[in-house]
Amino acid sequence: MGRSVSDSGEGRDSDIAGHVSSRRQGGFARSTAYKVGLPRPRTLASEFKDTMKETFLHDDPLRPFKGQTTGKKIWLGVESFFPILSWGRKYNLRKFRGDLIAGLTIASLCIPQDIAYSKLANLDPQYGLYTSFVPPLVYAFMGSSGEIAIGPVAVVSLLLGTLLRNEIDPVKQKAEYLRLAFTATFFAGIVQAGLGFFRLGFIIDFLSHAAIVGFMAGAAVTIALQQLKGFLGIKTFTTNTDIISVMKSVWKAVHHGWNWQTIVIALSCFLFLLAAKYIGKKSKKYIWVPALAPLTAVILSTTFVYITRADKKGVAIVKNIRKGINPSSVDQIYFTGSYMKKGFQIGLVAGLVALTEAAAIGRTFAAIRDYHLDGNKEMVALGSMNIIGSMTSCYIATGSFSRSAVNFMTGCETPVSNIIMSVVVLLTLKFITPLFKYTPNAVLAAIIINAVLGLIDYDEVVRLWKVDKLDFLACTGAFLGVVFKSVEIGLLVAVIISFAKIIFNVTRPRTALLGNIPGTNIYRNVEQYPEAVKVPGLMIIRVDSAIYFSNSNYVRERILRWLTDEQEYAAENKLPQIEFVIVELSPVINIDTSGIQAFEDLFKALQRRGIQLVLANPAEPVMEKFFASKFIEVIGEDKIFLTAGEAVHACAPKHVTHV
Repeated sequence: MGRSVSDSGEGRDSDIAGHVSSRRQGGFARSTAYKVGLPRPRTLASEFKDTMKETFLHDDPLRPFKGQTTGKKIWLGVESFFPILSWGRKYNLRKFRGDLIAGLTIASLCIPQDIAYSKLANLDPQYGLYTSFVPPLVYAFMGSSGEIAIGPVAVVSLLLGTLLRNEIDPVKQKAEYLRLAFTATFFAGIVQAGLGFFRLGFIIDFLSHAAIVGFMAGAAVTIALQQLKGFLGIKTFTTNTDIISVMKSVWKAVHHGWNWQTIVIALSCFLFLLAAKYIGKKSKKYIWVPALAPLTAVILSTTFVYITRADKKGVAIVKNIRKGINPSSVDQIYFTGSYMKKGFQIGLVAGLVALTEAAAIGRTFAAIRDYHLDGNKEMVALGSMNIIGSMTSCYIATGSFSRSAVNFMTGCETPVSNIIMSVVVLLTLKFITPLFKYTPNAVLAAIIINAVLGLIDYDEVVRLWKVDKLDFLACTGAFLGVVFKSVEIGLLVAVIISFAKIIFNVTRPRTALLGNIPGTNIYRNVEQYPEAVKVPGLMIIRVDSAIYFSNSNYVRERILRWLTDEQEYAAENKLPQIEFVIVELSPVINIDTSGIQAFEDLFKALQRRGIQLVLANPAEPVMEKFFASKFIEVIGEDKIFLTAGEAVHACAPKHVTHV
């Protein structure tokens, strides 16, 4: 066995300021006069204050208010809730041109999508249009992302429709179903705004990226399968969403339930949409082609049905869409009774999913354009728009992947593009909705299938497999849960797998055996760096995690197992037996009383074997708790070093090459 390496990340220990001639101290040779610093003791109140500040106020939201006059503070407070007052001062004609083109483009995309998505939520078509009128206006005043396009989305519409249908039949109890939808939307907004106001946005981060990828892909497959009813012209169709029930329903109708005229319309529109998407991908200057394609398909198919009267031959049509702007729905929200509780439960689940989707979109485009997006303020904006939306006949709205991408690609500059879209939807509601009477359900099915195909991220699934098999397992589990059971079960599986991964990583932290990079005083993982060699008579271990009650026993036992293996190796190869165990603590950001107890037990176990325990580079919180628990007195202050290199030099100076 050779020399040893500690992954302390410091580079050369000889570069540490204050390097002086080595001296003996308590039987150990120290190469510097410096010792590991002991932090100042903190009271319970100060420790709690610091923890809360880092958790909820890490970005120091009060910084802009410091040193300002009372009037200025009030204005800044108003601006924080209404960012339009800030960026609006710099608005100009050039930005308006970009927003106008983007707004008109996403409006042409959203109108057919809104009509289609409302069917996923088991609601009449006008409610999809309502949801693209009021919420985008509210977001334009309160949101800070210039790229997010607001409206109903496929996944949330399907999830909401599924959860609502589990409680109330949307056909037999249509009025109660609608009221519960508004109630769920209201509480979804309350949850979203509450998370933002109390700065609890980090909660949605517990749903892992891999689980979201799987959930979205599963939801896309489920949504596409549900559209087979409209695509094939089937009249009797299952209300279940799992793939087995859907395929059974399709197969039963194969002989007498399919309508060939419907299939021709649906297939023609679907191929047209795919061709438009292909053209848009070939060149960015043609991004408007796939954006206008859905509305074009609706116009062409509606005209065809009207001229041929295909509706008389079994082609299902939208029929009448209520004309006029959003009616008030304040008096339809359940504020008491059992339906209020159910509305809260449904709103909580659907609201968090909507929030996750919007957060992913916002972060993506903020990174592309290199600006900071305040997640908590965004949650307040999204929550506020859904609260107001629930009172104006809207269901849950959020950021749309497809519309936001089109919004960005067509040159949007600010949230004004959402205002433009809202104005177009307003005009549609006031004057144009009667023209959609003969729109075939087949074209809406084709539009939905075409839209949700983009939710299946094949490249990301392949990357998950290559990078992290556990992430791939989480992705697969969420996908299968949605496809073979239901959307809510898939979401539950995604949450469980995400938490299981956290628990696994916390309870079984990685440990590494370190060795020395020859000719240096650098210590690295011997598995990662085959050239790293171990120091005879020493064993250097790095713990790559905080040490808490959940993993403290594992860490102690893992170190002792490493020791047993190294002792056996030394005996077999006639090398010096281990006399010192050096634990490199730089990655250990914190420790609790169970962790300290584990180190005390480790110290006693090593003592019984005639081996000394040495610690290197403990972080401030760790050192603070070692000091408070008097573990430092147990181990001895001279057994704690600045770096692993210092510890090796002190324990085995005759083996160390000075740099």
